[in-house]
Amino acid sequence: MKYLILLICLLQLNLISSGQQKLSLTDAIQVSLENNFDLEIQRNDQLISETRNSWGAAGRYPYVNLSGELGTAYNINENDNYLQNQYSGTASVSWTLFDGFAVSLNKRRLNELELLSNQNTGVMIESTIQSVILAYFSVLLEKEKLNVYDELMQLSSDLYDKAKLQREIGSAVTYEVLQAQNAFLEDRSSFLLQKVNYKNAMRDLLFLMANDSLDECELTDAFEAMPVEYQLDDLKRDMLTNNKNLKNQYVNQNLLNNAVALAKSDFYPTLSFAGGATATRTGKDYENQGVSWSNMNNFYGNFTLSFNLYGGGQKKRALKIAQIDQQSGEVDLQQVIHELNNQLKNTFESYQVRKELLSVARENLEAAKLNLQISREKFQNGSINSFNFRDVQNLYLNVALSELQAVYQFIDVHTSLLRLTGSIVQQYEP
Repeated sequence: MKYLILLICLLQLNLISSGQQKLSLTDAIQVSLENNFDLEIQRNDQLISETRNSWGAAGRYPYVNLSGELGTAYNINENDNYLQNQYSGTASVSWTLFDGFAVSLNKRRLNELELLSNQNTGVMIESTIQSVILAYFSVLLEKEKLNVYDELMQLSSDLYDKAKLQREIGSAVTYEVLQAQNAFLEDRSSFLLQKVNYKNAMRDLLFLMANDSLDECELTDAFEAMPVEYQLDDLKRDMLTNNKNLKNQYVNQNLLNNAVALAKSDFYPTLSFAGGATATRTGKDYENQGVSWSNMNNFYGNFTLSFNLYGGGQKKRALKIAQIDQQSGEVDLQQVIHELNNQLKNTFESYQVRKELLSVARENLEAAKLNLQISREKFQNGSINSFNFRDVQNLYLNVALSELQAVYQFIDVHTSLLRLTGSIVQQYEP
């Protein structure tokens, strides 16, 4: 019966572990892009910009109005009272034929605003992808740290059990058992604290994915760094071509240039047309004479040419302000390029340093593993005491954690480099 209960428990554990949802980095990014609340709002703003961008909104097409009216009046007089019914319908059209090229300029402005909205969506997509990448690998980092703490805890547990056994047979004293017990409890405390860090990192990832149905999932991507050789000149060329923030600055500059052109268009005359037709039918119903009807039709068409000769200098002031804004925009553009160049150099240098540090950390970890193995053998045969072996354990812990941190920091700076050069979407978007 005891073995049957044990078998059932093992089967249940197997079902739970096998039922845990697997999650790749690509899937995490896709789910986050689909569920991100801010991104959904930005996509709606993009749809609004696309809807506004039309020739009708720019003012190319005429306005046509239709109206109808029904009037009834009862007239009382000395000769003959009568009831009057009047029906009228009006159709009118108004059309600005020329306004200093403002229609084309307004359409160009709407095109730029739609492009700006699209690129703002792209910026948010890049930011979301970068956040998910770092959150995903942060979970893997904390999990790898948890494995290191678990490895040392198991080692300390074995040594503690061995020390208790040796005390029972008389080959170890209570002091040595207490030392082993303290080491085990310290490692277990570190393991439990790291378990909390792992769960918090997992929750942060699921929060980015806007997923409230899962508490934990199994990440399938490996926690590893893949160094790539880059040339600074190539990265700079990609950045100047593909960086989303820089592209937005170019669009903003085009909008400022367009504002100057619109201010200049106010100095041109305006030619407009207004036309229409009105039809009226009036019926008078006399008490003695019966009904009589009359019809009247009216057609008109007018062309209006207007030119403002002087308006208190308002147009000149508006043009001057637009030109100053245009100059400020050019300065802002050069400042953004200058800042991006400096940021790229710093990030590229950090990337090179992180790559070297990663190589050093890996070599240091191999040496620490070998040192731990040799020291364990020496401790077991009595060549070193528990204090020396504990120092070696702590050294291995610090080196292993440093190696894991070096991997994560390399992934972090590599992701920043891809974001700067506008390559992160092509690299990671599903």
